[in-house]
Amino acid sequence: MRRSLNIFSLIAMVFLLLAACSKEKEEASEVDSLEKIEGVWEGSINIPNQPLPIVVEFGTEKGMISIPVQGLSDYPLSDVKLNASDVFFNMNIQGQKLSFVGKVEQEKISGTFTQQGQSFPFELVKGSKEEEVDKGNMVEVKVHGGTMSGQLEIPSGEGPFPLMVIIAGSGPTDRNGNSIALPGKNNSLKMLAEDLASNGVATIRYDKRGVGNNTSLASKEEDLRFDQFIDDAAAWVKFAKDDTRFSKVGIIGHSEGSLIGMVASEKTDADAFISVAGAGRPIDQVLLEQLQTQLPANLMEESTIILEKLKQGEQVKTVSPELQSVFRTSVQPYMISWLKYDPTQHLQKLNCPVLLVNGNVDIQVPVKDAELLHQAKKDSELLIVDKMNHILKEAPADREGNIATYSNPDLPLANGLVDGIVDFVKNR
Repeated sequence: MRRSLNIFSLIAMVFLLLAACSKEKEEASEVDSLEKIEGVWEGSINIPNQPLPIVVEFGTEKGMISIPVQGLSDYPLSDVKLNASDVFFNMNIQGQKLSFVGKVEQEKISGTFTQQGQSFPFELVKGSKEEEVDKGNMVEVKVHGGTMSGQLEIPSGEGPFPLMVIIAGSGPTDRNGNSIALPGKNNSLKMLAEDLASNGVATIRYDKRGVGNNTSLASKEEDLRFDQFIDDAAAWVKFAKDDTRFSKVGIIGHSEGSLIGMVASEKTDADAFISVAGAGRPIDQVLLEQLQTQLPANLMEESTIILEKLKQGEQVKTVSPELQSVFRTSVQPYMISWLKYDPTQHLQKLNCPVLLVNGNVDIQVPVKDAELLHQAKKDSELLIVDKMNHILKEAPADREGNIATYSNPDLPLANGLVDGIVDFVKNR
């Protein structure tokens, strides 16, 4: 138990230091040539039960680190060295050294992160140069706290075209459907946007605040609210409605983005709404179902009590170390704001056409959630895609094989998904 307490104390300390120092810049130290590893590397520090996503960019002589969930962007690394396949780099923050020692193996760097005597493994995979290609289609909209960028995919030929705003799922998931908390890429939302454009449907997809191109919009974890994501989505719908190139404007919300999209559709009077792998129950019910298979009885009881208090708008000051990754104090305000929304209630308020999509091998959001949403709104359309998993790819039903698809960008989208969405958008 003492070791667990020390681990979570370290996590809190790292978070506080990063939040406090996100604006500081240091002079880069002299380094050896880093030409062999030059570029962007994405991954995480694997703190137990709470991986910390990071992005490291190496130049030929120096490097920078970004930690999106903490609002830290392009913080200079010091003592960056490459010796054959061994790589070393540090962060110096308020007199403390946070060190990384790793080994380069083809497109991966793995090793050990150390701070104040505590060590955790880290892993990075080589990023792509997609951002350089994407810049030509970027658009911007004013949101709370600044300007948010998004990517427009527009069909060739004469418009106006129907347009769908695509909202990504939970965590540090970017506009392409990839998360730096997971190894590799799947590019599911990028592929969806491109396939829709080739079928005459325009899209705007965007990195959430604190992620990717919109890292600058990050706030401290305790200041984040679910409503901010709703307002961001609504801003994009209003942006597109003011553009004469688009005939109608709707929303496609994936996973957590489904609930965000429901409420944003209601606020903006969107012309259509599509839920893809969206939960049909409030988040406390989903979370308790997931925890049931992982926690002993005493922690399950504590989780139930915590969620009940959060639903009432009350924060819980004392949380067992084993539950910190889920119910830490800094994340509770966000959970309170999220728990206010019941997807079935908000779906019933929509007056626009609604399509509910789910895959029958989705191991994160089962088909029953789409069926619950369909029961709540009888005039909605229900599309169950055969062999489709949570990241919209064809996958086996077994868990190991299913998860393996999450890091394979070469797999196509599941058959029937794009055709079903295009038919709905064009004919409804």
